[in-house]
Amino acid sequence: MLLNEFLKEHKTVQELKTIVVKQEAIAAQQQKEIHTLIATVREQSAQIRKVSAQMQLNSAPTIAANR
Repeated sequence: MLLNEFLKEHKTVQELKTIVVKQEAIAAQQQKEIHTLIATVREQSAQIRKVSAQMQLNSAPTIAANR
């Protein structure tokens, strides 16, 4: 009887270990994706700043001419 209980618990522990390994792999993949997204957002932010600066430079003569 005690051996059967031990074997059931051992099986449960093994299943839980398998779940943990899978979850760790998923977490690692998600971390990579997060880093990729952060890099993309930073790149887009830099591009937006560049375009905004260009627009300001291009609109400055127009504003001066309208005055």
